[in-house]
Amino acid sequence: MSATHITVSHGSDFLGVDILPVGQLREFGQHVRSVLPTDDHPPLTALLDAAGESEHALDSGQAALLAVLLRRAAAHRRLRKPYREIASRLGIAAANAAADPEPWTWTPTTEGHR
Repeated sequence: MSATHITVSHGSDFLGVDILPVGQLREFGQHVRSVLPTDDHPPLTALLDAAGESEHALDSGQAALLAVLLRRAAAHRRLRKPYREIASRLGIAAANAAADPEPWTWTPTTEGHR
């Protein structure tokens, strides 16, 4: 059974996670390409394009870089509101992970909520 959602650690709910649909993350990756410079977006778009394929554990340095990219994407005026919200949520989670000695994890699951 293929993953339908990603559980992202260091998130905003009471368990400290965010659960996002795989399709929404992949669509967001396409939009990121139009708002971030070509030289800047590959670390983020590679993660978004691979959403649901396997678990990812990112160290604090990787999380810090992605936090910056996500915040830049969220602030871009051409990014549509639903994607700005995803970028903001993920940016906060990435920043939280960058400050934590534990890796920032993206875990595929077949169950989601929200």
